[in-house]
Amino acid sequence: MNKFIYILFFTTLGFSQIDSVKVEIDSATVTIDTANFEAFNNVISNEKALTTIFEKLYQLEENQDRKVRIVHVGDSHIQADLFTGKIRYRMQQIFGNAGFGFTFPYSLANTNNSSPIKFTGSGGFSASRNLYADTSKPVGVSGISFQPKDKTFHIDMLVKDAQFDFSKLKVISPKNENIFNVSFAKRSFTTQQKVAVKTPAISSHKVKPGEVLGVIADKYNISLKQLKAANGLTSDNIRDGKILKIPGGKTVTTYKTVSTVKYVYEPIVLENTPLYNSYTSEKPIDKITIIGNENNSEFALNGLILENDNVGITYSSIGVNGAKSSDFNKFPLFFEQLPALEADLYVISLGTNESFDKQDIPTYFGNLKTMIDGIKQKCPEASILVTTPPPSVLHGKSQNIYIEKYAEKIIEMAATENYAVWNLLDVFGGNKNIIMNSRMGLMARDKVHYSNTGYDKQGELFFDAFIQSYELYKSEK
Repeated sequence: MNKFIYILFFTTLGFSQIDSVKVEIDSATVTIDTANFEAFNNVISNEKALTTIFEKLYQLEENQDRKVRIVHVGDSHIQADLFTGKIRYRMQQIFGNAGFGFTFPYSLANTNNSSPIKFTGSGGFSASRNLYADTSKPVGVSGISFQPKDKTFHIDMLVKDAQFDFSKLKVISPKNENIFNVSFAKRSFTTQQKVAVKTPAISSHKVKPGEVLGVIADKYNISLKQLKAANGLTSDNIRDGKILKIPGGKTVTTYKTVSTVKYVYEPIVLENTPLYNSYTSEKPIDKITIIGNENNSEFALNGLILENDNVGITYSSIGVNGAKSSDFNKFPLFFEQLPALEADLYVISLGTNESFDKQDIPTYFGNLKTMIDGIKQKCPEASILVTTPPPSVLHGKSQNIYIEKYAEKIIEMAATENYAVWNLLDVFGGNKNIIMNSRMGLMARDKVHYSNTGYDKQGELFFDAFIQSYELYKSEK
Protein backbone atom coordinates (compact mmCIF):
# COMPACT_ATOMS: atom_id res chain seq x y z
CA MET A 1 0.00 0.00 0.00
CA ASN A 2 1.39 3.38 -0.93
CA LYS A 3 1.98 6.07 1.65
CA PHE A 4 1.92 9.81 1.03
CA ILE A 5 3.77 12.76 2.51
CA TYR A 6 3.59 16.47 1.82
CA ILE A 7 6.94 17.82 0.64
CA LEU A 8 8.34 19.79 -2.30
CA PHE A 9 9.53 18.35 -5.58
CA PHE A 10 11.27 19.43 -8.75
CA THR A 11 9.42 18.95 -12.01
CA THR A 12 11.17 16.79 -14.55
CA LEU A 13 11.15 19.62 -17.06
CA GLY A 14 13.80 22.03 -15.87
CA PHE A 15 14.13 22.42 -12.13
CA SER A 16 11.18 24.61 -11.23
CA GLN A 17 9.47 23.66 -7.99
CA ILE A 18 5.89 23.51 -6.87
CA ASP A 19 5.11 24.24 -3.23
CA SER A 20 3.13 21.95 -0.96
CA VAL A 21 2.27 19.18 -3.38
CA LYS A 22 1.57 15.56 -2.67
CA VAL A 23 4.54 13.29 -3.35
CA GLU A 24 4.26 9.54 -3.17
CA ILE A 25 6.78 7.40 -1.31
CA ASP A 26 8.03 4.48 -3.38
CA SER A 27 7.04 1.81 -0.90
CA ALA A 28 5.45 -0.84 -3.07
CA THR A 29 8.24 -3.31 -2.33
CA VAL A 30 9.35 -2.22 1.14
CA THR A 31 10.80 -5.30 2.81
CA ILE A 32 13.76 -3.78 4.66
CA ASP A 33 13.55 -2.42 8.20
CA THR A 34 15.02 1.10 8.27
CA ALA A 35 16.55 0.23 11.63
CA ASN A 36 19.03 -1.82 9.59
CA PHE A 37 20.04 1.21 7.54
CA GLU A 38 23.82 1.35 7.43
CA ALA A 39 25.48 4.76 7.28
CA PHE A 40 28.75 5.00 5.37
CA ASN A 41 31.72 6.96 6.69
CA ASN A 42 29.60 9.15 8.98
CA VAL A 43 32.27 11.64 10.02
CA ILE A 44 32.97 15.34 9.67
CA SER A 45 36.15 16.09 7.74
CA ASN A 46 38.46 19.06 8.28
CA GLU A 47 36.92 19.34 11.75
CA LYS A 48 39.62 21.78 12.81
CA ALA A 49 37.49 24.42 11.05
CA LEU A 50 34.99 23.91 13.90
CA THR A 51 37.42 24.68 16.72
CA THR A 52 35.73 28.01 17.53
CA ILE A 53 32.20 26.60 17.75
CA PHE A 54 33.44 23.57 19.71
CA GLU A 55 35.12 25.84 22.25
CA LYS A 56 31.88 27.82 22.68
CA LEU A 57 29.95 24.60 23.23
CA TYR A 58 32.56 23.51 25.76
CA GLN A 59 32.25 26.79 27.66
CA LEU A 60 28.47 26.43 27.55
CA GLU A 61 28.68 22.99 29.12
CA GLU A 62 31.25 24.03 31.70
CA ASN A 63 29.84 27.38 32.79
CA GLN A 64 26.18 27.34 31.76
CA ASP A 65 26.53 31.03 30.90
CA ARG A 66 25.65 31.53 27.24
CA LYS A 67 23.62 30.80 24.17
CA VAL A 68 25.22 29.15 21.15
CA ARG A 69 23.42 29.87 17.88
CA ILE A 70 23.58 27.68 14.77
CA VAL A 71 22.04 28.66 11.42
CA HIS A 72 21.41 26.11 8.65
CA VAL A 73 20.97 27.60 5.15
CA GLY A 74 19.84 25.65 2.10
CA ASP A 75 17.15 24.71 -0.41
CA SER A 76 13.92 22.70 -0.14
CA HIS A 77 15.67 19.98 1.89
CA ILE A 78 16.06 22.69 4.54
CA GLN A 79 12.92 24.83 4.10
CA ALA A 80 10.64 21.98 5.16
CA ASP A 81 12.39 21.98 8.59
CA LEU A 82 12.25 18.18 8.84
CA PHE A 83 16.00 17.52 8.55
CA THR A 84 16.85 20.61 10.61
CA GLY A 85 14.00 20.00 13.05
CA LYS A 86 15.58 16.70 14.04
CA ILE A 87 18.99 18.33 14.52
CA ARG A 88 17.42 21.08 16.65
CA TYR A 89 15.72 18.50 18.84
CA ARG A 90 18.89 16.46 19.40
CA MET A 91 21.14 19.48 19.95
CA GLN A 92 18.79 20.95 22.53
CA GLN A 93 18.53 17.61 24.31
CA ILE A 94 22.26 17.76 24.97
CA PHE A 95 23.05 21.46 25.32
CA GLY A 96 19.75 22.99 26.41
CA ASN A 97 16.86 24.76 24.70
CA ALA A 98 17.61 28.48 24.27
CA GLY A 99 14.66 29.02 21.94
CA PHE A 100 13.37 28.16 18.49
CA GLY A 101 15.58 30.64 16.66
CA PHE A 102 14.75 32.13 13.27
CA THR A 103 11.26 31.85 11.85
CA PHE A 104 9.33 33.34 8.93
CA PRO A 105 5.64 33.52 7.86
CA TYR A 106 5.98 30.85 5.16
CA SER A 107 2.25 30.11 5.04
CA LEU A 108 1.40 33.76 4.37
CA ALA A 109 4.04 33.71 1.62
CA ASN A 110 2.18 30.72 0.08
CA THR A 111 4.94 28.22 0.73
CA ASN A 112 5.68 25.38 3.14
CA ASN A 113 7.34 24.83 6.50
CA SER A 114 6.61 22.17 9.10
CA SER A 115 7.83 23.99 12.21
CA PRO A 116 5.51 24.40 15.24
CA ILE A 117 5.18 28.15 14.58
CA LYS A 118 1.84 29.03 12.96
CA PHE A 119 1.20 32.27 11.07
CA THR A 120 -2.12 33.75 10.01
CA GLY A 121 -2.99 37.27 8.96
CA SER A 122 -5.09 39.66 6.94
CA GLY A 123 -4.59 42.53 4.55
CA GLY A 124 -2.98 40.58 1.74
CA PHE A 125 0.73 39.94 1.21
CA SER A 126 3.15 39.93 -1.70
CA ALA A 127 6.01 37.41 -1.58
CA SER A 128 8.71 36.14 -3.92
CA ARG A 129 11.53 33.60 -3.49
CA ASN A 130 15.07 34.69 -4.27
CA LEU A 131 15.26 32.54 -7.40
CA TYR A 132 12.33 34.45 -8.93
CA ALA A 133 12.47 37.88 -7.28
CA ASP A 134 14.03 40.78 -9.11
CA THR A 135 16.82 42.61 -7.32
CA SER A 136 14.53 45.52 -6.43
CA LYS A 137 12.66 43.29 -3.99
CA PRO A 138 13.64 43.38 -0.28
CA VAL A 139 14.96 39.81 -0.21
CA GLY A 140 16.93 39.55 3.01
CA VAL A 141 18.09 36.85 5.36
CA SER A 142 15.00 34.67 4.83
CA GLY A 143 15.67 34.42 1.09
CA ILE A 144 12.05 35.43 0.43
CA SER A 145 10.61 38.92 0.05
CA PHE A 146 7.47 39.51 2.09
CA GLN A 147 5.46 42.73 1.92
CA PRO A 148 1.96 43.53 3.25
CA LYS A 149 -0.26 45.04 0.55
CA ASP A 150 -2.41 47.10 2.93
CA LYS A 151 -1.09 49.26 5.75
CA THR A 152 -3.92 48.01 7.98
CA PHE A 153 -2.51 44.46 7.83
CA HIS A 154 -1.93 42.25 10.83
CA ILE A 155 0.21 39.10 11.21
CA ASP A 156 -0.70 36.67 13.98
CA MET A 157 1.94 34.23 15.21
CA LEU A 158 1.15 31.27 17.46
CA VAL A 159 3.68 28.91 19.03
CA LYS A 160 2.02 25.49 18.98
CA ASP A 161 4.69 23.72 21.04
CA ALA A 162 5.11 25.13 24.56
CA GLN A 163 8.81 24.27 24.69
CA PHE A 164 9.34 27.10 22.18
CA ASP A 165 7.46 29.80 24.08
CA PHE A 166 9.70 32.85 24.05
CA SER A 167 10.57 35.90 26.12
CA LYS A 168 12.85 37.63 23.61
CA LEU A 169 11.54 38.70 20.20
CA LYS A 170 13.77 40.08 17.45
CA VAL A 171 12.28 41.52 14.27
CA ILE A 172 14.41 41.79 11.12
CA SER A 173 13.40 44.30 8.45
CA PRO A 174 15.10 46.19 5.57
CA LYS A 175 17.43 48.97 6.73
CA ASN A 176 16.58 47.88 10.29
CA GLU A 177 13.87 50.51 10.46
CA ASN A 178 11.40 50.45 13.32
CA ILE A 179 8.37 49.96 11.07
CA PHE A 180 6.44 47.39 13.13
CA ASN A 181 4.60 47.35 16.42
CA VAL A 182 3.84 44.19 18.36
CA SER A 183 0.68 43.47 20.31
CA PHE A 184 0.43 40.78 22.96
CA ALA A 185 -3.27 41.38 23.53
CA LYS A 186 -6.20 42.31 21.35
CA ARG A 187 -9.67 43.23 22.54
CA SER A 188 -12.70 42.51 20.43
CA PHE A 189 -15.94 44.47 20.51
CA THR A 190 -19.14 44.29 18.53
CA THR A 191 -20.74 47.28 16.88
CA GLN A 192 -24.29 47.40 15.57
CA GLN A 193 -25.77 49.72 12.99
CA LYS A 194 -28.96 49.99 11.03
CA VAL A 195 -28.63 49.42 7.31
CA ALA A 196 -31.28 50.54 4.83
CA VAL A 197 -32.61 47.82 2.56
CA LYS A 198 -34.59 48.99 -0.46
CA THR A 199 -37.02 46.64 -2.22
CA PRO A 200 -39.49 47.36 -5.01
CA ALA A 201 -43.15 47.44 -3.91
CA ILE A 202 -45.38 44.65 -5.18
CA SER A 203 -49.16 45.15 -5.38
CA SER A 204 -51.82 42.66 -6.35
CA HIS A 205 -54.78 42.49 -8.78
CA LYS A 206 -57.76 40.13 -8.75
CA VAL A 207 -58.74 39.12 -12.30
CA LYS A 208 -62.28 40.13 -13.17
CA PRO A 209 -64.52 38.24 -15.60
CA GLY A 210 -63.47 39.04 -19.19
CA GLU A 211 -60.10 40.65 -18.29
CA VAL A 212 -57.08 39.62 -20.30
CA LEU A 213 -53.40 39.92 -19.36
CA GLY A 214 -52.61 42.63 -21.89
CA VAL A 215 -55.29 44.95 -20.50
CA ILE A 216 -54.12 44.34 -16.93
CA ALA A 217 -50.49 45.10 -17.89
CA ASP A 218 -51.52 48.36 -19.57
CA LYS A 219 -53.51 49.34 -16.50
CA TYR A 220 -50.42 49.21 -14.31
CA ASN A 221 -48.05 50.61 -16.95
CA ILE A 222 -45.91 47.49 -17.18
CA SER A 223 -45.16 45.17 -20.08
CA LEU A 224 -46.93 41.88 -20.65
CA LYS A 225 -43.56 40.14 -20.31
CA GLN A 226 -42.97 41.69 -16.85
CA LEU A 227 -46.44 40.66 -15.67
CA LYS A 228 -46.06 37.06 -16.85
CA ALA A 229 -42.53 36.79 -15.35
CA ALA A 230 -43.70 38.08 -11.96
CA ASN A 231 -46.40 35.43 -11.83
CA GLY A 232 -44.61 32.53 -13.49
CA LEU A 233 -47.04 32.41 -16.41
CA THR A 234 -46.14 30.69 -19.68
CA SER A 235 -49.25 31.55 -21.66
CA ASP A 236 -51.59 34.49 -22.10
CA ASN A 237 -54.57 32.59 -20.71
CA ILE A 238 -55.80 33.58 -17.25
CA ARG A 239 -58.78 32.44 -15.17
CA ASP A 240 -61.23 34.70 -13.42
CA GLY A 241 -60.55 35.36 -9.74
CA LYS A 242 -56.80 34.68 -9.85
CA ILE A 243 -54.67 37.02 -7.75
CA LEU A 244 -51.81 38.45 -9.79
CA LYS A 245 -48.66 40.07 -8.45
CA ILE A 246 -48.05 43.47 -9.97
CA PRO A 247 -44.33 44.40 -9.97
CA GLY A 248 -43.02 47.95 -9.88
CA GLY A 249 -44.41 50.95 -8.12
CA LYS A 250 -42.67 52.86 -5.38
CA THR A 251 -39.59 51.45 -3.64
CA VAL A 252 -40.12 50.40 -0.04
CA THR A 253 -37.28 51.06 2.42
CA THR A 254 -36.83 48.83 5.46
CA TYR A 255 -34.03 48.66 8.02
CA LYS A 256 -32.09 45.76 9.52
CA THR A 257 -29.43 45.68 12.25
CA VAL A 258 -25.95 44.43 11.23
CA SER A 259 -23.35 43.37 13.80
CA THR A 260 -19.63 43.85 13.09
CA VAL A 261 -16.75 42.46 15.19
CA LYS A 262 -13.74 44.77 15.41
CA TYR A 263 -10.40 44.34 17.14
CA VAL A 264 -8.43 46.87 19.11
CA TYR A 265 -4.72 46.13 19.44
CA GLU A 266 -2.62 47.30 22.36
CA PRO A 267 0.74 47.72 20.63
CA ILE A 268 4.15 47.71 22.24
CA VAL A 269 6.77 49.68 20.37
CA LEU A 270 9.89 47.66 19.65
CA GLU A 271 13.31 48.82 20.82
CA ASN A 272 15.60 49.69 17.95
CA THR A 273 19.11 48.18 18.16
CA PRO A 274 21.92 48.16 15.57
CA LEU A 275 20.99 44.62 14.42
CA TYR A 276 17.24 44.28 14.86
CA ASN A 277 14.18 45.65 16.64
CA SER A 278 13.42 43.74 19.81
CA TYR A 279 11.20 43.24 22.79
CA THR A 280 11.92 41.42 26.04
CA SER A 281 9.10 40.07 28.19
CA GLU A 282 9.17 39.20 31.87
CA LYS A 283 7.20 36.02 31.22
CA PRO A 284 7.00 33.46 28.38
CA ILE A 285 4.87 34.38 25.36
CA ASP A 286 3.16 32.01 22.93
CA LYS A 287 1.36 34.40 20.59
CA ILE A 288 1.73 37.88 19.20
CA THR A 289 0.21 40.12 16.58
CA ILE A 290 2.44 42.25 14.37
CA ILE A 291 0.96 45.45 12.96
CA GLY A 292 2.41 48.41 11.11
CA ASN A 293 3.84 51.43 12.82
CA GLU A 294 1.34 54.21 12.09
CA ASN A 295 4.18 56.51 11.02
CA ASN A 296 5.01 54.28 8.06
CA SER A 297 3.17 53.46 4.86
CA GLU A 298 5.45 50.76 3.37
CA PHE A 299 6.37 47.54 5.14
CA ALA A 300 8.58 44.51 4.54
CA LEU A 301 9.38 41.70 6.98
CA ASN A 302 12.53 39.59 6.62
CA GLY A 303 12.09 37.35 9.63
CA LEU A 304 11.69 36.90 13.37
CA ILE A 305 13.95 35.37 16.02
CA LEU A 306 12.42 33.69 19.07
CA GLU A 307 14.55 33.07 22.16
CA ASN A 308 13.93 32.37 25.84
CA ASP A 309 15.79 33.09 29.07
CA ASN A 310 17.66 29.78 29.10
CA VAL A 311 21.25 29.04 28.19
CA GLY A 312 21.66 26.47 25.46
CA ILE A 313 21.29 26.10 21.69
CA THR A 314 19.14 27.78 19.07
CA TYR A 315 19.13 25.95 15.74
CA SER A 316 17.69 28.11 12.95
CA SER A 317 16.55 26.83 9.57
CA ILE A 318 16.67 29.13 6.52
CA GLY A 319 15.73 27.30 3.34
CA VAL A 320 14.23 28.36 0.00
CA ASN A 321 12.58 25.86 -2.33
CA GLY A 322 14.48 25.67 -5.61
CA ALA A 323 17.31 27.94 -4.48
CA LYS A 324 20.97 27.86 -5.48
CA SER A 325 23.86 29.67 -3.82
CA SER A 326 23.79 32.17 -6.68
CA ASP A 327 20.20 33.06 -5.74
CA PHE A 328 21.26 34.07 -2.24
CA ASN A 329 24.33 35.87 -3.60
CA LYS A 330 22.41 38.26 -5.85
CA PHE A 331 20.74 40.00 -2.90
CA PRO A 332 23.16 42.11 -0.80
CA LEU A 333 20.47 42.44 1.89
CA PHE A 334 20.84 38.72 2.63
CA PHE A 335 24.44 39.24 3.73
CA GLU A 336 23.79 42.60 5.39
CA GLN A 337 21.23 41.00 7.72
CA LEU A 338 23.31 37.95 8.68
CA PRO A 339 24.81 39.66 11.78
CA ALA A 340 21.27 39.90 13.21
CA LEU A 341 21.32 36.10 13.56
CA GLU A 342 24.42 36.30 15.81
CA ALA A 343 25.37 32.83 14.60
CA ASP A 344 28.34 30.88 15.94
CA LEU A 345 28.09 28.30 13.16
CA TYR A 346 26.67 28.36 9.63
CA VAL A 347 25.75 25.06 8.01
CA ILE A 348 25.30 25.29 4.23
CA SER A 349 23.32 22.63 2.32
CA LEU A 350 23.03 23.50 -1.38
CA GLY A 351 23.78 21.84 -4.71
CA THR A 352 20.70 19.85 -5.73
CA ASN A 353 19.23 22.70 -7.76
CA GLU A 354 22.62 23.55 -9.28
CA SER A 355 22.76 19.98 -10.57
CA PHE A 356 19.35 20.35 -12.21
CA ASP A 357 20.85 23.36 -13.99
CA LYS A 358 23.79 21.12 -14.94
CA GLN A 359 26.25 23.70 -13.63
CA ASP A 360 29.87 22.85 -14.29
CA ILE A 361 32.29 22.58 -11.38
CA PRO A 362 33.90 26.05 -11.69
CA THR A 363 30.49 27.75 -11.83
CA TYR A 364 29.06 25.72 -8.96
CA PHE A 365 31.99 26.13 -6.63
CA GLY A 366 32.56 29.75 -7.64
CA ASN A 367 29.04 30.61 -6.51
CA LEU A 368 29.39 28.56 -3.31
CA LYS A 369 32.69 30.28 -2.50
CA THR A 370 31.10 33.70 -3.06
CA MET A 371 28.43 32.77 -0.53
CA ILE A 372 30.99 31.49 1.98
CA ASP A 373 33.14 34.59 1.54
CA GLY A 374 30.09 36.82 2.04
CA ILE A 375 29.26 35.03 5.30
CA LYS A 376 32.86 35.30 6.51
CA GLN A 377 32.98 39.00 5.72
CA LYS A 378 29.85 39.80 7.73
CA CYS A 379 30.35 37.16 10.44
CA PRO A 380 34.12 36.66 10.79
CA GLU A 381 33.85 34.85 14.15
CA ALA A 382 31.44 32.20 12.88
CA SER A 383 32.54 28.68 11.90
CA ILE A 384 31.29 27.17 8.63
CA LEU A 385 30.29 23.61 7.79
CA VAL A 386 29.26 22.57 4.27
CA THR A 387 27.18 19.45 3.63
CA THR A 388 27.22 17.77 0.25
CA PRO A 389 23.87 17.21 -1.50
CA PRO A 390 22.20 13.86 -0.75
CA PRO A 391 21.90 11.09 -3.38
CA SER A 392 19.35 11.87 -6.09
CA VAL A 393 18.41 11.18 -9.68
CA LEU A 394 18.59 13.81 -12.41
CA HIS A 395 15.26 14.69 -14.05
CA GLY A 396 13.92 11.28 -13.00
CA LYS A 397 16.09 9.48 -15.53
CA SER A 398 19.57 8.76 -14.24
CA GLN A 399 21.91 8.99 -11.30
CA ASN A 400 23.03 12.54 -10.65
CA ILE A 401 26.71 12.67 -11.59
CA TYR A 402 26.83 16.43 -11.00
CA ILE A 403 26.38 16.13 -7.24
CA GLU A 404 29.14 13.53 -7.18
CA LYS A 405 31.51 16.03 -8.74
CA TYR A 406 30.26 18.81 -6.43
CA ALA A 407 30.98 16.61 -3.41
CA GLU A 408 34.53 15.96 -4.60
CA LYS A 409 35.15 19.68 -5.04
CA ILE A 410 33.66 20.57 -1.66
CA ILE A 411 35.99 18.12 0.05
CA GLU A 412 39.00 19.14 -2.02
CA MET A 413 38.68 22.83 -1.10
CA ALA A 414 37.74 22.45 2.59
CA ALA A 415 41.18 23.06 4.06
CA THR A 416 41.98 25.92 1.68
CA GLU A 417 38.69 27.73 2.40
CA ASN A 418 38.62 26.77 6.09
CA TYR A 419 35.26 25.02 6.36
CA ALA A 420 34.31 21.58 7.67
CA VAL A 421 32.44 19.01 5.53
CA TRP A 422 29.76 16.44 6.21
CA ASN A 423 29.50 14.21 3.14
CA LEU A 424 25.80 13.35 3.10
CA LEU A 425 26.15 11.84 -0.37
CA ASP A 426 28.65 9.32 1.00
CA VAL A 427 26.84 8.77 4.32
CA PHE A 428 23.68 7.71 2.45
CA GLY A 429 25.61 5.28 0.28
CA GLY A 430 26.05 7.50 -2.78
CA ASN A 431 23.92 7.41 -5.89
CA LYS A 432 24.38 3.66 -6.14
CA ASN A 433 22.19 3.26 -3.05
CA ILE A 434 19.19 5.24 -4.35
CA ILE A 435 17.09 2.14 -5.08
CA MET A 436 17.91 0.61 -1.70
CA ASN A 437 17.12 3.86 0.14
CA SER A 438 13.88 4.20 -1.79
CA ARG A 439 12.78 0.66 -0.91
CA MET A 440 13.45 1.42 2.73
CA GLY A 441 10.94 4.26 2.49
CA LEU A 442 13.64 6.90 2.97
CA MET A 443 13.03 8.68 -0.35
CA ALA A 444 10.09 10.33 -2.06
CA ARG A 445 8.81 9.00 -5.38
CA ASP A 446 10.77 11.67 -7.29
CA LYS A 447 14.00 10.22 -5.80
CA VAL A 448 15.22 13.77 -5.28
CA HIS A 449 13.53 14.55 -2.00
CA TYR A 450 13.21 12.32 1.03
CA SER A 451 10.39 11.05 3.20
CA ASN A 452 9.85 12.25 6.75
CA THR A 453 11.71 9.13 7.85
CA GLY A 454 14.55 9.91 5.44
CA TYR A 455 15.00 13.48 6.66
CA ASP A 456 14.74 12.27 10.25
CA LYS A 457 17.54 9.78 9.58
CA GLN A 458 19.70 12.48 7.98
CA GLY A 459 19.23 14.73 10.99
CA GLU A 460 20.14 11.94 13.41
CA LEU A 461 23.27 11.05 11.45
CA PHE A 462 24.39 14.68 11.19
CA PHE A 463 24.00 15.05 14.94
CA ASP A 464 25.97 11.83 15.56
CA ALA A 465 28.84 12.98 13.36
CA PHE A 466 28.89 16.46 14.90
CA ILE A 467 28.90 15.16 18.49
CA GLN A 468 31.58 12.62 17.65
CA SER A 469 33.86 15.42 16.42
CA TYR A 470 32.98 17.58 19.42
CA GLU A 471 33.78 14.79 21.90
CA LEU A 472 37.12 14.27 20.16
CA TYR A 473 37.81 18.00 20.54
CA LYS A 474 37.08 17.80 24.29
CA SER A 475 39.27 14.73 24.74
CA GLU A 476 42.24 16.54 23.21
CA LYS A 477 41.93 19.73 25.30
